[in-house]
Amino acid sequence: MTLNLATLFEAVAAAVPGRLALVCGDRRATFAELDRRADAAAHRLRVAGIAPGEHVGVHMLNSAEYVETLLGCLKARAVPVNVNYRYTDRELRHIYTDAELAGLVVDAEFAPAAARVAGDCRALRHVAVVGTDGEAPAWPPQVDVTVYDADGTEPDPSLREGRSADDRYILYTGGTTGLPKGVVWRHEDFYMAAVKGGNPYGDPHLTAESLAAAARDGFALSYMLTMPLMHGAATYTLLMSLFTGSTTVLMRRFDPVEALDLIERERPVIVTVVGDAIARPLADAIRAHGAGRDLSSFKVLGSGGAILSRSVQEEFAELIPGLHVSNGFGASESGVDGNISVGEDGLMRLAAGPRVTVVDTDMRPVPPGSGEIGHVARSGHVPLGYHNDPVKTARTFPVIGGTRWSILGDMARVEADGTIVVLGRGSGCVNTGGEKVFPEEVEQALKSHPAVMDALVAGVPDDRFGERVAAVVELRPGTTAAAEDLRAHCRAHLAGYKIPALVTFTPIVRSPSGKADYRWAKRVLTEPTA
Repeated sequence: MTLNLATLFEAVAAAVPGRLALVCGDRRATFAELDRRADAAAHRLRVAGIAPGEHVGVHMLNSAEYVETLLGCLKARAVPVNVNYRYTDRELRHIYTDAELAGLVVDAEFAPAAARVAGDCRALRHVAVVGTDGEAPAWPPQVDVTVYDADGTEPDPSLREGRSADDRYILYTGGTTGLPKGVVWRHEDFYMAAVKGGNPYGDPHLTAESLAAAARDGFALSYMLTMPLMHGAATYTLLMSLFTGSTTVLMRRFDPVEALDLIERERPVIVTVVGDAIARPLADAIRAHGAGRDLSSFKVLGSGGAILSRSVQEEFAELIPGLHVSNGFGASESGVDGNISVGEDGLMRLAAGPRVTVVDTDMRPVPPGSGEIGHVARSGHVPLGYHNDPVKTARTFPVIGGTRWSILGDMARVEADGTIVVLGRGSGCVNTGGEKVFPEEVEQALKSHPAVMDALVAGVPDDRFGERVAAVVELRPGTTAAAEDLRAHCRAHLAGYKIPALVTFTPIVRSPSGKADYRWAKRVLTEPTA
């Protein structure tokens, strides 16, 4: 049996059919029920003429329908494409056309935006709308529009024909700069790298039978996802939960107080977030409202897609004694690469592994203890490339000596003991008078100030130094701090040239997944105010 994502899920569902698989709002589904509805979603895609290998956009908030559609695409051998529901028309037009969508499943509230750009997507011919939200928009004439329905069909045995470990999965990533890029994975590579072979704590399961047996006989956990499923880290967690036979509790939209209600009611063991942008409001909610709720099931805080600051980790340790924090490091282009620890010195350290290393521009490993800075790189189960972008594919996913690599945007050096010190994204590095400053290090220092809720750091033009370090800072409600207060605080953590010369106070804008939007930060810091 091949390592195909649909086949793996079906094996687990057959092993634990009566176990609760999914909770979202008032919807609850066992593994057997979720499998049946995903079968129906797959069947309707086939009836609509969506062929194996064609791309289907998933443009929705978190919901049971999102999970059914994702699994249904995999079952039908269609390629699911995640769509960020906060994208502007320009960004939506790019992703719809770049991904060459043949099908689309969209929430009714996003249907007007989808309809506005659908005419430019020549391949699009089938749209299923989930729910109702006012007057239906006008779609182009070539598009067949139906109401989403995953009920009332018999299992379709033909869906299981032709499946392969080589079937495709595409994950679009906006990153922190540029237009979204579609990362193309083989199912087997995605399973091994992004879902850790169905075993977060040990060796991967190399057959569907082994995975199903572990789900049936192992200790079932429960996960609560606070972040949107269109974000890679959330999809990784969803599939990890499903493949381990665990219960997944989805928040449709993140609200910190509602999150506490869900923890008390659904009793998740693991709560997942995307960095401080979600974790800090959750910590504030626990401090303000946690005393009246039973949060005793909450044993693990997991973060992916953005690094938790040391200050937030210390706050959770105070609020929930004994809580384990998993600070995941990874990317859409590499999967899950390990866990980050943030030391008292503010540096982010990643344990070296057999598949993760730091390489120079000639793809040679950076010598430990040399102080040389290179790129974090991963080999083995990595993506095939970017959809429709051979130039970026050759740069990010080179094949050297028969081995495919993923060269990440993160810069790092290697300590004498082999530990990788992650410095930050090279694309955001500030060059001030020849000195290199990585925004993440300055952000960590700023966020350790008790009045700071969030911070983004970017370079702004400077006549003398070329660039200078600047910061957009959002303060916690009910607190005050001046720019000089923050600079004085940073002097205890950073070299003088790294201290922000300019500080602007305003609510931070991030992506719905919690990722930093450095383009927005640069605009705020450089454009004159009215």
